Amino acid sequence: MFHRVALVTGASRGIGREIAQSLCKSNYDIIVASPEVENNEAVAESIRACGGRAMTLNLDVSSQDSVKEGVSAALKEMGRIDVLVNNAGITRDALAMRMKPADWNLVLQINLTGAFYVAQAVMPAMMKERWGRIINITSVVGEMGNPGQANYVASKAGLIGLTKCLAKELASRNITVNAIAPGFIETDMTAVLPQDVKDQMLATIPLKRFGRPSDIANAVKFLASEDANYITGTVIKVNGGMYM
Repeated sequence: MFHRVALVTGASRGIGREIAQSLCKSNYDIIVASPEVENNEAVAESIRACGGRAMTLNLDVSSQDSVKEGVSAALKEMGRIDVLVNNAGITRDALAMRMKPADWNLVLQINLTGAFYVAQAVMPAMMKERWGRIINITSVVGEMGNPGQANYVASKAGLIGLTKCLAKELASRNITVNAIAPGFIETDMTAVLPQDVKDQMLATIPLKRFGRPSDIANAVKFLASEDANYITGTVIKVNGGMYM
């Protein structure tokens, strides 16, 4: 059976891990990319256990050299990259008035510039095949804003703009580029929030539950499939109705 190959950044945990495992169940081979080497290997083992080929990449998306070397190694070992899921992301929250320049720069560099570096690196292989899927994981806050997250919000809003631009540039080569904007998803990143903050959040969600990583993975699986071949430049909101 023919397997397409998906490169998932930030695949060592949380939403990225769920995306990698979900795509494997749909017969994708997976490149597990993140700087967390041990976690990468654990995810790769779970991919192999589900019947897919897997390779790991110790990838620092903030470094163009790391990205170029990693993508080159992946193409050499896997032969192709059909799907890119730009999921790597971090937060460094603070009110704008007190935000340190280093925290602004780091979040933009990883969340936005990093996504651009990886997309740019995989484009030639996709263009050669005349088939590709680039899926950027943005956030509900990139559309609605959120106090205390100027850097994160700006990076995620930027990712939406990047998605639309790349969709126009790559459409003639049969490469679609879309974004998924998760709402409040239960992960390690959100587990540390105080209960009163979670309660306030829950009150704003019409479906009255937080999202699960599988809710995001299902949207990725759809956009990566042939079923989505006439969808490009769009943002799919997976937020329980929190923002419409």
